[in-house]
Amino acid sequence: MARPTLLFPRQIFRRLPRNYAAARRFATSTDSAPGQQQQQQRGDNYVRLVEVGARDGLQNEKKTIPLATKIELIERLAKTGLSSIEAGAFVSPKWVPQMANSTEILSHILEHEIPSVNPLTLSFLAPNLKGLSAATTLLSQHPGTFETASERATPTTKTTRRPELEIAVFAAATESFSQKNLNCSIATSLERFREVIQAAKDLDLRVRAYISVVLGCPFEGYDVNPHRVAEIATDLLEMGADEIALGDTTGMGTAPRTKELLNCLRTAGIRNEDVAMHFHDTYGQALVNTAVSLEHGIRTFDSSVGGLGGCPYSPGATGNVATEDMVYFLESLGMDTGVDLDAVADIGSWISDEVGKPHDSRVGKAVLSARLRDKDSVNDGKA
Repeated sequence: MARPTLLFPRQIFRRLPRNYAAARRFATSTDSAPGQQQQQQRGDNYVRLVEVGARDGLQNEKKTIPLATKIELIERLAKTGLSSIEAGAFVSPKWVPQMANSTEILSHILEHEIPSVNPLTLSFLAPNLKGLSAATTLLSQHPGTFETASERATPTTKTTRRPELEIAVFAAATESFSQKNLNCSIATSLERFREVIQAAKDLDLRVRAYISVVLGCPFEGYDVNPHRVAEIATDLLEMGADEIALGDTTGMGTAPRTKELLNCLRTAGIRNEDVAMHFHDTYGQALVNTAVSLEHGIRTFDSSVGGLGGCPYSPGATGNVATEDMVYFLESLGMDTGVDLDAVADIGSWISDEVGKPHDSRVGKAVLSARLRDKDSVNDGKA
């Protein structure tokens, strides 16, 4: 009997080692992520949405957004049922001036209670040891005001909990994008992230690792190697990352290529529980690709209130898929997000006005229009 033909070079796909979970010495996404705990309690139809509007959505805005507005955005989002929110980034203000006040945002979080419907995880990007040091200096000054990964994984009967803090790093799936975005090769970036991830795990902090341009690169085109994406994801998981967020940064992704990518990750031994999808809606395919990912078993997705966001290194790329659109779409399929659509639509309209942009969520605008029609109808009846 003839041996089956391999579809990819054996050396590209390294199976995760047997000590894959053990190597991640603190919490895994399954053990500690609030969304994963809720998913276990609610069943397979629960979907965790990671709200990226306050960081990814705002970071490239030319107009300076006041600190008070950023803090209000985070606090308002926490009241909608969202359990995971990107809050800031410890990066050079020279390159990302909009994130220059992330220290003040973290200080506010540590010094003031953030009311939330669900146990809350707040994420801060720290792409190097300098950024992580800035974050951990603040944490050391406010002991007992936040939860670590192992504390979050510990069952409790408390109705309110301190927020868990998460550190995030960013890799890229192509060499061209890595050079443009990080000014170094993929290999060099991974070595830098290894130090950050290990330092964060030593502090018992959860780590999320993003991989950009997984379904299309503005410099190398559509043909991004899914096997290479799986290899990078494997490297990051072996370093100790708790979750891999796969970013369709350009919005070039299609249903067949999304399926191919997820099949590659499965073949590499990467669990669905450790994967999140981050879609942009440049070509109107974000919800289609979300449906494909749901069929594959993915239950964590990134979204941005009001569709805020974009990428300065990806010419022509529009914003992230809107949180309002995702909530409506997912729940129309019978999935449970636990997110208040009306509340998110209000926030999307408000923050769009604050930023000075059109509200970029079709569902958000439809919800607000329907509410206005209902109000007018009631007033007409009274007349």
